[in-house]
Amino acid sequence: MKPVELIQVVDLFPALSKELISVLKSLKSSNWEQLTICSPWSVKDVAAHLLGGNFGRLWYHPAEKIKLENQNQNFDQLVKIINQNNELWVKAAKRISPELLIELLQLTDQYLYVYFKKLNPYETAGITVAWASNHLPPNWLDIAREFTEKWLHQQHIREAVDLPLLTDKKWLTPVLDTFMLALPFSYRFVEREVGTSISIQITGEAGKTWTLVRDQFDWQLFIGHDTQAVTSIQLDQNTAWRLFTKAVSKENASKSIKISGDIELGEKIFQVVSIMA
Repeated sequence: MKPVELIQVVDLFPALSKELISVLKSLKSSNWEQLTICSPWSVKDVAAHLLGGNFGRLWYHPAEKIKLENQNQNFDQLVKIINQNNELWVKAAKRISPELLIELLQLTDQYLYVYFKKLNPYETAGITVAWASNHLPPNWLDIAREFTEKWLHQQHIREAVDLPLLTDKKWLTPVLDTFMLALPFSYRFVEREVGTSISIQITGEAGKTWTLVRDQFDWQLFIGHDTQAVTSIQLDQNTAWRLFTKAVSKENASKSIKISGDIELGEKIFQVVSIMA
């Protein structure tokens, strides 16, 4: 086993943006109003949400950092504020035409890429990744989280208009690497003896095996398999990303997940969430 490493996704942003713009430019007028899994948001609403995310990233004020630091102990309150802000923006963006929305996404995606390229990946980010920690993360984790956000919402659009998903290794591996960083935080209240380990295998070309190990104070995540793990969890890559983003119910996900050993410890996987929801 080896410790988890820095997730480098900055240079994937332009290609991911190109994929999104290609999809949006191919849409018929009726496609823009089709509902997504983020109902009541339509395809246009989700695209507008992505634009709002860009604007939020490109406008920064020190007061925002203080605000989020004060709220990071209350996840539910933070989610409520984020959802309120999202709804406000999406409602206002209904007045933006699809054509202008595409142009603005192209432009701000380019600016965002330039901005991310300039950041020191190890310096502290200005906002939390609240599903992974109560503390401000390094820039690389914040950027990786932003990548998963953009990737996920593009899948919502693609599913709504019946287009192929971006689930090959190039895209999904860094997404899963990032989502799995939620595990130590999700298990933080689970008490076990020091040295207790849990093996989690995600099958498919984008997957790999991770191991959670309990130390004196909390759980640590490693890449690789521990043959002495008290619990083994196996799930396919499609189930994994949907489970961690609340896109599949526990009942349906359980049909594709195998848990052996300490079942109670393994079933905590159903509570892992890698999005602000």
